[in-house]
Amino acid sequence: MMIRIPGQPGKDLCDSHLGVSRRDVLRVGGSSMLGLSLGSMLQLQSAQAKEGIVGAGGWGKAKSVVLVYLQGGPSHLDLWDPKENVPDNVKSAFSNIDTKLPGVKFTENLPKLAQVIDKATLIRSMSYTPNGLFNHTAAIYQMMTGYTTDKVSPSGQLEPPSPKDFPNFGSNIIRLKPPQEPMLPFVMLPRPLQESNVVGKGGTAGFLGKAYDPYYLYPPGDDLDMNKMEKINVSDLEMRADVYGDRMKRRAKLRTVINEGMPEVDRAVKDYNLNAYYDQALSLIASGRARDAFALEQESRETRDQYGRNTFGQSLLLARRLVEAGTRVVEVVWPKVANSDNHSWDVHSGLTNRMKTQSAPMLDAGLSAFLADLDDRGLLSETLVLAVGEFGRSPQRGVSTSGNGNSDDGRDHWPYCYTALVAGAGIKRGYVHGKSDQTASAPLEDPVHPGQLLATIYESVGIAPDTIVRNHLNQPRELVKAESVSALYA
Repeated sequence: MMIRIPGQPGKDLCDSHLGVSRRDVLRVGGSSMLGLSLGSMLQLQSAQAKEGIVGAGGWGKAKSVVLVYLQGGPSHLDLWDPKENVPDNVKSAFSNIDTKLPGVKFTENLPKLAQVIDKATLIRSMSYTPNGLFNHTAAIYQMMTGYTTDKVSPSGQLEPPSPKDFPNFGSNIIRLKPPQEPMLPFVMLPRPLQESNVVGKGGTAGFLGKAYDPYYLYPPGDDLDMNKMEKINVSDLEMRADVYGDRMKRRAKLRTVINEGMPEVDRAVKDYNLNAYYDQALSLIASGRARDAFALEQESRETRDQYGRNTFGQSLLLARRLVEAGTRVVEVVWPKVANSDNHSWDVHSGLTNRMKTQSAPMLDAGLSAFLADLDDRGLLSETLVLAVGEFGRSPQRGVSTSGNGNSDDGRDHWPYCYTALVAGAGIKRGYVHGKSDQTASAPLEDPVHPGQLLATIYESVGIAPDTIVRNHLNQPRELVKAESVSALYA
């Protein structure tokens, strides 16, 4: 006998943010034999979630998530998984250095991060088999949404963003776990996700609708403009000079009076929670909380210098300020597009100079300062931080794995094995998860798929990874078809 649950999952519940997962639906039949009704099950689920006893050890510990997205695919062998006693065309041109973790080496490119890695976990066994060509856009889309698409052209490019796309994980989070503060829920900066002329794929709310898109903070200027963050303009968060807080509140009272005189309309729209949405928008503008968060000039000169006086460093500093102010999800995208040269991680040629003098120093200063700053302020315990690219680079220099040309001083795309950094919100400190083989070509132990990383993010904020959402065709889809990596939690 099939039991149909009326209404859209997650929409008709007292605790609508919990949603309904695939496992919940499957449990209904079996639990009824034990005398547990659907209503009782949902009530129990809600109580468990509020008590923080559902899911893995890190369930619900993250108030905020910051994804440091290393767009372009950094070389793990030349940063945080160097190898010794390997052929010359595999070995990094950079020397190895010790880190705070005994036996764990980085290359000389990350001296500052080596001194704070005891605050984080390294995953040296990220791995997946690519769907289609080894192109950035397909890999970015998978990392951001948990899904792949077969619409890959011969050139390797995907179609542009579409309302039919799967949502960015941040959009799913703010829909199911909206922030409680009058603050921007989801911010993406300082540039869109991009490969060549495909801009923004994987960076939208897709079929959830534009209401769940991130707030896109893209200051003007070229990617190589290191002072872009000085040009932040958040005028849409400012009230016009002739509209003051009291005046807006009077308008809100007028709205209330009108609503009270229209009980039929009130009853018709009560399920849509319009008052909550209106009040949230009003509070956001009137409080000035968001505008204040963007005021980087309030930080000391010393702090700004520690993060690095460049677009990446100042973006991470802004991410810390946004988290402090109550933003739920921040995505800091590496400020240089893939398929480009200077400062890009997409090092098909010129790897030695570009990493040594351009990209690695920015990553080292910015990420190390960010982790230390969050920890010093007591924010790391409630903020999940991830730093990862869409893939790594080929173990052998000068070979082609994606159809691209590569010089002897370059590495091609490599999704079969790479490294991610995870920290905060109950994640183990000073831990290395997984292990790559002798040439960092494949995981030897505990491979981790990007989907599992997303599942870990969802559980960290208190959302079951198999929660059901409805796509543009009203078809049920899981947030991600993967389970979290419970071994990452302390």
